Amino acid sequence: MQKLPFRAIVSDLDGTLLNTNHVVGDFTIETLQKLAAKGVDIMLATGRNHTDLLPILKKINIENAVMITSNGARAQDLQGNLLVRNYIPELTAFEIMNLSFDRTRVCVNSYQGDDWFINIDVPQLRKYHQDSGFMYEVVDFAQHHGRATEKVFFIGREPQDLVQIETHLKTAYGDSTSITYSTPVCLEVMNQNVSKASALEQVLANRDYGMQQCIAFGDGMNDVQMLTQVGKGCVMGNADPRLKAACPDLEVIGLNAQESVANYIRTLFNIT
Repeated sequence: MQKLPFRAIVSDLDGTLLNTNHVVGDFTIETLQKLAAKGVDIMLATGRNHTDLLPILKKINIENAVMITSNGARAQDLQGNLLVRNYIPELTAFEIMNLSFDRTRVCVNSYQGDDWFINIDVPQLRKYHQDSGFMYEVVDFAQHHGRATEKVFFIGREPQDLVQIETHLKTAYGDSTSITYSTPVCLEVMNQNVSKASALEQVLANRDYGMQQCIAFGDGMNDVQMLTQVGKGCVMGNADPRLKAACPDLEVIGLNAQESVANYIRTLFNIT
């Protein structure tokens, strides 16, 4: 029997496993199914909400896959078993949702339970959720609540729109939250010590292997811990330049547009 180079692959979605249309390609689906048939665990680790990810996982159709969502605030399997859940304290979440910012340049969002809330209608966000149909509800956050908040995130028109918000968040909440970027224009806040890596570690606590037996793929700053704490981390060619700078020793592979994660996996695991 062929010895497997790794026991699990852990992949980010947008900019990594998904193509430029933000859907999972047929070549990638076939690759993951063949990999699972070899006994390799498939884990998807994303900033997306679990409600958004379920249809993607069902499309891939791997029964034992695990999803790490909201940057590690939650993890569950396809059977609905909750493996990790970590909320921002209710009052803290409410305060962060109601920070002052330039509403012509930035919108604020939250993932709370199964739902996505936003302060204004932003139709162009729909393109990211074609597989799932997952969509937001517009609310007045001043009249909203902070219950069951997995993350609060700010989307700017340009990266510089988020600098002042990031500075304030780090000053006021840096000791009690985790703050990162999923893309250069999306600033995200989770509870203290939440990351894709911390969630992965908790998932693996019930398995007979650890982080060093995992290979991971990512393209954003929210992937840093995951990529650097597993046995091998791979950075996408289209990754945020800040990720490449933060992880200069990691291998850079091809583009998500070319389904490069699937191509890399096929070579590594000798899949034809």
